[in-house]
Amino acid sequence: MNDFLDVAVQTAREAGKLLSELFERPHQISYKRPLDIVTEGDRRSESLITERLRRHFPDHGIIAEEGGGHSSNSDYCWYVDPLDGTTNFAHGFPVFCISLGLARRDEVVVGVVLDPTRQELYTAERGGGAFLNGKRLHVSKIDKLAEGLLATGFPPFDNHHELNIGYYLRFTRVSHGVRRAGSAALDLCSVASGRFEGFWELKLNPWDKAAGALLVTEAGGRITDLKGGPFKLRGNEIFASNGLVHEAMLRVFSQAASGDLPGRDASLVPGNLPVD
Repeated sequence: MNDFLDVAVQTAREAGKLLSELFERPHQISYKRPLDIVTEGDRRSESLITERLRRHFPDHGIIAEEGGGHSSNSDYCWYVDPLDGTTNFAHGFPVFCISLGLARRDEVVVGVVLDPTRQELYTAERGGGAFLNGKRLHVSKIDKLAEGLLATGFPPFDNHHELNIGYYLRFTRVSHGVRRAGSAALDLCSVASGRFEGFWELKLNPWDKAAGALLVTEAGGRITDLKGGPFKLRGNEIFASNGLVHEAMLRVFSQAASGDLPGRDASLVPGNLPVD
């Protein structure tokens, strides 16, 4: 498995160098659909990554966000997000990354996420732990939702905004706050590294979450859908946590989905605890 990880790390570093160079220049922007942009950085990073992966693993399948992959009969398939956080990148907001996940029969076995602006390299192998720049990662030990910092995302072309706004409003009232930074892969890395206690999103593609989901579980966290069911790589939704606040967050999802108005829940938030 080391060869898979080594190639993924080297490839991510090359793509990160490219994106760092492009980040300093004016961006060429086009639209895949209304509000959903793609930049030169997306295309050039994907071209570099897929070329490297094909060279080293010609039999492996590749599924990449901008369509540069190829199908294969191999048990192995790479899920490539060449630039997660495209909108941030295009606006000069330095929160974006490269995400590479290798799955064997839909089970992710290798994950690499590189944040080139902070030089933070996240790596994981199934059964081998999760690491940030070579240092072992562990999810946070916070066990009260009221003390947790959470994250979510709102894809520009998704039709679930109203539902997720309901979740967002309720969680802002029962936690220390909810962040929306615009990169699902980095949000998952923040759960793995203990910066966030939980993250959820309703519409994510496999390349958005493959590497990050492995990092969370290898760091000791928990991944399910929003009802507590099994996480599916090819499913839409994802809910990741440190495990300790998982059940409390599942109750909030259930309450919000049933139409309960956002408000302080005495069982979740001490009356004198600030929530922001």
